Amino acid sequence: MYGIAADEPFKLSEGNKFYRKEFEKPMLNDKEVFIKVKSIGMNPVDTKTRQTEIKHPPRILGYDAVGIVEDTGSDVTAYKVGDVVFYSGRADVDGSNATHQVMHEAYISHAPKNVSLNEAAGFPLTSLTASETLFEVFNISTKKEDNKGKSILIINGAGGVGSMATQIAKHYGLTVITTASKDETKEWSKSLGADVVLNHKNDLRDEFKAHHLENVDYVFCTFDTDLYYEVMIDLVKPRGHIATIVAFTEKQDLNLLKAKSITFTHEFMFTRALQDLDDQYQYHRYLSEISHLINEGVYKPTVTEVMKGLSIDNIFKAHEKLENHEVHGKLVIEVEE
Repeated sequence: MYGIAADEPFKLSEGNKFYRKEFEKPMLNDKEVFIKVKSIGMNPVDTKTRQTEIKHPPRILGYDAVGIVEDTGSDVTAYKVGDVVFYSGRADVDGSNATHQVMHEAYISHAPKNVSLNEAAGFPLTSLTASETLFEVFNISTKKEDNKGKSILIINGAGGVGSMATQIAKHYGLTVITTASKDETKEWSKSLGADVVLNHKNDLRDEFKAHHLENVDYVFCTFDTDLYYEVMIDLVKPRGHIATIVAFTEKQDLNLLKAKSITFTHEFMFTRALQDLDDQYQYHRYLSEISHLINEGVYKPTVTEVMKGLSIDNIFKAHEKLENHEVHGKLVIEVEE
C-alpha cells in the first residue's frame, strides 16, 4: 500500500516534490471503512492545498475517490466487503491519492452502478459542493414547481463544480445561465442543460443585454471572485443571493451589497467536517441522492480526461493541468497497482 505524499508545501515552479510513501493498514474505529481505491478525481482545491502549511508531514492529498470495501469497523452495518463506494473525504486527514484509504461511513455512499468507476470518481466533491450551495445556501426547493420562474447564473459553467451545478439546478426547475468562451466548453455546458451560455471574455452585463436577460435570483461564482464581484452585484436581483467557492485575494467593499440588500456567502464543502458539526451524515445523504439520480440517468458523468496509474509524475502533471486551466469537466486518475 502506498500514497503520493509531500513533506512541505511547494509551487510547481520549484519542481516535483511529491514522492511515494509506503504504509501499513491502520486499525479501524467502529464506524470506519477500509477502501481499496480504484480511481481518484482531481480538483483545483488539490493545487491550493498543496501550497498550504503541512502541520504533520508527510501529507497525502486528494478528495474524490471510488473504491471497493475491504474491511469495516464493528459498528458499520450499511456496507460490507466487496461493496463499491464513492466519497469526497475530509480535508484534515490523509487523502485519496493512495492505493487504500480509511473513511468514516458518514462520508461515503454506494457508488452509482450505471457508470464506470472512473466516471463515478468525478462526482463526489463537485456534486456535494453544488448541492450544498443550491439547497442550503440558496435554499432552492426540492420540488421543481416551487422553483418555476427562478434563475441562476453559474460563472465558469464548464468547470467541475459548474458542470454539476448546471445539472442539479436544471433538474430542479431553475432557468440556468452559464459562462464559457471556447466552442467546446459552450457545447459542453449546453449538453448539461444550460439554457443560455454567455461568453465570459466579454463584460457579462453586455452579454445579459445582448441575450435580453433579466437579473437573476442567484449567482454562483466558481472562478475568480475578485474579477466578478461588482458584475455579480449588478446582475443579481434586489434581495438576491450570491455565493462563491473562490476566496478573495483582494479587499472588496461589502457596502456595495447594501443598496440591493444582497446576501453574499462563501461556500466551503468541508465546513461540516472541519467544524465538527452535528450533521456529518448529510454528506452521505447527498451522495446517496446523487447516486440514485445518476442511476436514473438524470445526471451525466462530467469526466473528460482519464490518466492511467497512480504515480508521482501523474499527480504532478494533473496539478499542472488544473493550474493551467486545461481541464473542463473533471480529470481523474485510474489507480493501477
